[in-house]
Amino acid sequence: MAEITAGMVKELREKTDAPMMECKKALTEAGGDLQKAEEILRVKLGNKASKAAARVTAEGIVGLYLSADGKLAAMVEVNCETDFVAKNDDFLALVNGSAKLIAEHNPADVAALSALPMGEGTVESTRAALVGKIGENMSIRRFVRIAAEGKVASYVHGGSKIGVLVDVVGGDEALAKDLAMHIAASKPKSLDSSGVSADLIDAERRVAIEKAREAGKAEDMITKIAEGSVQKFLKEVTLLGQVFVKADDGKQTIEQLLKAKSAKIAGFTLYLVGEGIEKKTTDFAAEVAAQAAAAAAAR
Repeated sequence: MAEITAGMVKELREKTDAPMMECKKALTEAGGDLQKAEEILRVKLGNKASKAAARVTAEGIVGLYLSADGKLAAMVEVNCETDFVAKNDDFLALVNGSAKLIAEHNPADVAALSALPMGEGTVESTRAALVGKIGENMSIRRFVRIAAEGKVASYVHGGSKIGVLVDVVGGDEALAKDLAMHIAASKPKSLDSSGVSADLIDAERRVAIEKAREAGKAEDMITKIAEGSVQKFLKEVTLLGQVFVKADDGKQTIEQLLKAKSAKIAGFTLYLVGEGIEKKTTDFAAEVAAQAAAAAAAR
């Protein structure tokens, strides 16, 4: 049997917000497999066990560039170690300058972006100089460039911690702005169900099946119940299936809104700064105690 360490329990607790003992039990049942343990907790505790999945875990900002005619846009995420540096003027200039270069030069990847000219050197030399000046590491994580089919609307929120670009064909500026704000608020995973990974759907189906069994549902009904749960899940995580956040009746979906406005969404990109990055935390009391012990041992 796999050893369940305190670190494993802590990691699962931070990811799910479930009680410590429940995390330990789930890990034991899953043989130490973190993903299986999360699914077990979701069966037992419901969706609240995954509410921390998109929690921001690193500092930085997103930078946006949008052409005057809305036909060309770029968005870049640049990470740093502290929120203080994320507000630094030189750091902001690096981020926004990078976004403009992405739009103008269409680099293939971060390495190509880093080699582009900036100031008296390149993006990379500017970044390196800034690291030396401020004394804090920073890195360009990802970017996207959109040559629009329609027009791009952009939106940033939370001190540029959330960034959205959405390519809207038809409609008007008010609709496009509403759609960008909806995406920031509702955080869809894709435009429609075709963009949701099979692994994610399979995991949702497994959870639904186990929940139905624990609820004592008849075996011949479990598959039907599970498929209903999967369809509900897909509506919640796909943009077209989501209920519009400003819907007067609380029921109108984005798909219905677009139809009413004779518009469509060609695509969108949502960045949550630090999403999926584990932020290093420091136990200062333990660090001081360790330093004191080392000093005493050296005497």
